[in-house]
Amino acid sequence: MLTLLEQIDKGTLWRIPGGIHPPEHKSLSNQSEIARLPLADHYLIPVPGVGENCTLAVKVGDAVTKGQALTMGEGFRHLPVHAPVSGKVIAIEERASNHASALPVLTCVIENDHQEQWTDSVHGPLSPEQVAEMDSDTIIRRIQAAGIAGLGGAAFPTHIKLKPVSDIELLIINGVECEPYISSDDRLMQEACDEIVRGIAIIHQLLNPKRIIVAIEDNKPKAIEQMEHALNRSQLPNHCARVNKIPTLYPSGGEKQLIQILTGQEVPSGAIPANLGILVQNVGTAYSIAQAVYRNMPLIERVVTLTGQNVAKPGNYWVPIGTPVEHLLEVAQFRGDTNAPVIIGGPMMGYMLPDVAAPITKGTNCVLMPSEQEVAPPSPEQPCIRCGECAQACPAQLLPQQLFWHAKAQEYDKAASYNLRDCIECGCCSYVCPSDIPLVEYYRVAKSALRQEAEEKKQAELAKQRFDSRTLRLEQEKRAREEKAKQAAERRKAQMTGSDKDAVAAAMARIKAKKAADEQSSTGSTTDKPQDKVAAAIARAKAKKAAQKGDATTATETAEQQTSTPRATSADNGDSATLSQKEKVAAAIARAKAKKAAQNAPESGDTSQTPAQETEANAPLSQKEKVAAAIARAKAKKAAQASASDEQVTPSESQTNIQNGARDGAKASSPETIKKAKIAAAVAKAKANKAAQASAGDEQVAPSESQTNIQNGAQDGSQDGDKTSTPEAIKKAKIAAAVAKAKAKKAAQVSASDEQAAPSESQTNIQNGAQDRAQDDGNASSPEAIKKAKIAAAVAKAKAKKAAQASASDEQVAPSESQTNNQDGALDGAQDGDKTSPPEAIKKAKIAAAVAKAKAKKLAKAQAETPNNEHKD
Repeated sequence: MLTLLEQIDKGTLWRIPGGIHPPEHKSLSNQSEIARLPLADHYLIPVPGVGENCTLAVKVGDAVTKGQALTMGEGFRHLPVHAPVSGKVIAIEERASNHASALPVLTCVIENDHQEQWTDSVHGPLSPEQVAEMDSDTIIRRIQAAGIAGLGGAAFPTHIKLKPVSDIELLIINGVECEPYISSDDRLMQEACDEIVRGIAIIHQLLNPKRIIVAIEDNKPKAIEQMEHALNRSQLPNHCARVNKIPTLYPSGGEKQLIQILTGQEVPSGAIPANLGILVQNVGTAYSIAQAVYRNMPLIERVVTLTGQNVAKPGNYWVPIGTPVEHLLEVAQFRGDTNAPVIIGGPMMGYMLPDVAAPITKGTNCVLMPSEQEVAPPSPEQPCIRCGECAQACPAQLLPQQLFWHAKAQEYDKAASYNLRDCIECGCCSYVCPSDIPLVEYYRVAKSALRQEAEEKKQAELAKQRFDSRTLRLEQEKRAREEKAKQAAERRKAQMTGSDKDAVAAAMARIKAKKAADEQSSTGSTTDKPQDKVAAAIARAKAKKAAQKGDATTATETAEQQTSTPRATSADNGDSATLSQKEKVAAAIARAKAKKAAQNAPESGDTSQTPAQETEANAPLSQKEKVAAAIARAKAKKAAQASASDEQVTPSESQTNIQNGARDGAKASSPETIKKAKIAAAVAKAKANKAAQASAGDEQVAPSESQTNIQNGAQDGSQDGDKTSTPEAIKKAKIAAAVAKAKAKKAAQVSASDEQAAPSESQTNIQNGAQDRAQDDGNASSPEAIKKAKIAAAVAKAKAKKAAQASASDEQVAPSESQTNNQDGALDGAQDGDKTSPPEAIKKAKIAAAVAKAKAKKLAKAQAETPNNEHKD
């Protein structure tokens, strides 16, 4: 199998995908030699790189010579521009650019003096031997100083291209010139073939490639002949350089397409030909290299094709860089109107120039002035019919249809994913599109947007690097300052004597002590004083109320005690002042209740009090307890009066009152109610035991013994209550004892009366009331209500049984004593109600009054209806 170089030597060619055969129209301009036009009065030289990698070497008013550099820079990527004529710099300002957008660009305006005075750096031609003795760096510097860029249209700096990233094995000199109408390279090869070959020899000296191919399209026979003769006359090795004729096909002159035709290799996406060991240069670039190295002449002019049916003198001309296009139209006798198109480049890859005042640049190879018969006005864009002709014509094997959709929708990232950057903008897709869609224009806009986005990202990255560098520098400076201050402090500390250290320590101790004292004083002022004021105000209010009730002495003692106690507590404990106040108030209430219970006990004949009870009896009563006690005494007194009256209450009325009282009591469903129910059960049990003992033996129990038994029962109930909380159980035990004592005396009073009610009727009424109460409690739909109903039934049954036994006995209790005991029990009940909130105490007082009234009316009725009846067990 032949190697690639062997296949090249045999002249093997490969085909490329796509491509078209548009009309050439080259004969309009290639029939005459390259000529020169009259010089313009003003020249416009764009200097877009100023401020980035170069600076201006002249200023307004400076005189310049032909070939003098207008910019200077030290970077390798700097490409200088030169004055095309001698004259004077009259302006440095923004002018319209030679671009489809005509965006303004910084431009140096030179007024031509028509003296054609060259700069001193340009000299006569050197000999080939002198050039052969130059090293590569000298040649590269000369090429860079001459400002040579690719003249095929890309205008890429040549000195950068001649320093490839890898070794070059194949050098291709591009003389294809496949674009219709353009013939500048054709005429240059015919007229300056020897100069082109000298430029090829310089490139060979720099890169030393194994093969050199001059590629020319087969529609240029004269250029092919001249280049072959020039190569034969040159000093290049005969086996090294050759001319290859390639078929006429557009766009075979593209760099990647030409490589594929000559070698069969395809340049990968995103890569350059140098990665494959191949370098491509235009014939015009080779000519400029020879001029720069042999004569040190900068690139100040190039061959431009002026063609089209709207120009009277079509042909190829040496045009200085910076010549206004409008000057060329004038000297070439442009015949179109102001609306006639002027195209820079060929009809396929060129663009319409918006402003003819724009200058000729290094990449301008043609100015086309077509008539309407040659290039019709753009047709209205029609919808894409998805015919696929664009994909078949694309030489880069892209998908123009998808690129069009994404570019039109401004989805540039998606367009880039379809290898938009590989598009060479050849225009084949637009040429074959039946819908007249300007596809290349969409691609150019998308590419521009992607370049701008990439530039913004680059600038943002540079800004981030600068910010990071600044942050790092500031951190380093900060650490340096801290280290310097630390070292200075250590030096001062080392120089301090013992007395200085003691003085510093004493000062620090004083500061800490003062700070602690300030914190303590602020804490005391915010904690103690407001609480003392509140406590004193409460005490004064209670003392005032007590004085109004006639108990000024007790109220005064209570106020003094409550006022002095919080202050002492606040002074001792600080933040716990509020909690101590609450505890002392609770203790005062407990002592008041104990004292009241002790006072009631001697009145009922019970003198057995424990030392703890005597101690609690001495405690003063609170305002709430006094009010509750007064209400309870009033209600008990009213109940006693009602029982002594001659009014008779029907059983239904009595039962209704009992039920109402029970309902009111049922509404208060709380843990305290459950405890009371337990106490009531214990009391009922004690009463039942006592009644059984009384019926078994016909003996009479002394009031003290009966009272003792009731108290024992109450104590048993209080022991049951102690299972929850001990202080509360003791209080309830006392209450239960007082209630049991009052009920026992009332039962004795009933038995002393001459009228006896039927046991069945009394028991039935009581049970009905208990059942109704249980039903009402059940409506609360809770286990607590059910438990209360059961307890109430048991209590009612025990009371009925006890009443029957008491009626059989001969003992009589004085009404006054019973009334007193009832009042005491009501008072105790009212005091017990004070444990809860005032509304609950009021409800309990109402219940007690209703129950007492109902019982009194019932007893009166029984006495009036059935006198001297015996109770049956």
